[in-house]
Amino acid sequence: MKRLSITLLVVCSVASAEEVPLKSQFRDAATHEELSISLRKFQQRDPMKNLEAVEGEDPSKVNIPVSILEQSDIISFGGFATLVPKQAIISAPAQFEKYLELKPGTKIIGWLDFYAKNRGWITTVEVSREQAQGYEAIAEATRERISKSANLVVATLMGGPISVFPPQEKKDEQTAETAENSTTTP
Repeated sequence: MKRLSITLLVVCSVASAEEVPLKSQFRDAATHEELSISLRKFQQRDPMKNLEAVEGEDPSKVNIPVSILEQSDIISFGGFATLVPKQAIISAPAQFEKYLELKPGTKIIGWLDFYAKNRGWITTVEVSREQAQGYEAIAEATRERISKSANLVVATLMGGPISVFPPQEKKDEQTAETAENSTTTP
């Protein structure tokens, strides 16, 4: 008890010796009138009031999201299944058609885990984003390798499955411009 009281005395004496006067700041509270004025000013600056009404259909009702199962193909084998985007399966030989459906009691796992368990009969082909979007064609050598493969072939981008759209026919703008220029020039 003596130690506690001595310690307390020492602490109090040190605290009183180093006492720094605190300056308190008092502020006036906002009145109802001041608050209502600031609210009116804010409402006058509200950018939503300046927007015009949009005509046409409500985009949230037009673009209703669909089920992930409707947007995916299913690959299943050995009690496990995975989802890949539609058009990600480039080649599916007849012997693998039975693996492209979901069977009852199948556990759905991620692509990487499924592919690691089934590398023996699944082949992946890495494509670029431009190829997946159909802006560029897949190289002839790659297409030949796909056609000769006896495995299920899935298109991937950075290791993950991706839909591959058929190549779009490009309109050669430069040739159209040069043809236009040559006919207009006398």
